[in-house]
Amino acid sequence: MKPLRLLPVIATFAGLSFNLPAMAAETFVAVAANFTAAGKDIAAAFEKQTGDTAILSFGSTGQLHAQILNGAPFEVFVAADAKHPAALERDGHIGAQTRFTYAVGKLTLWSPKSGVVDTEGAVLSNGALGKFAVANPKTAPTARRPWKRSRTSD
Repeated sequence: MKPLRLLPVIATFAGLSFNLPAMAAETFVAVAANFTAAGKDIAAAFEKQTGDTAILSFGSTGQLHAQILNGAPFEVFVAADAKHPAALERDGHIGAQTRFTYAVGKLTLWSPKSGVVDTEGAVLSNGALGKFAVANPKTAPTARRPWKRSRTSD
């Protein structure tokens, strides 16, 4: 707890009758870059609901992990994988059993043109497919093992 946040508590318990202004808190949040848009939306809703501010820092999960190891004052880590938070917990850098999975990626076959993709994915083998994009499995954690479903946070 920050020392200045104790002042209203101390004043209340001391029986002082004057009102102190409310002091909004700041929460420092490390956010994986692929969660940027959602992170901003959640931070805005958090501020509206609580009056507190989430100070967001965006970067790759690996970079944010390194910053935490080097003393960055993050209070929340929104990672793009389970490996980095698990290592932080294992090594005592975050509270035990505070990790949880907030999202699970799903491989999706999609086209902006109606009727191109069928429910069986025949477009992948019928020769009608021209170009398609696949995430780089080295940088997109959801592309690493799309066939393996994990029911735990590890």
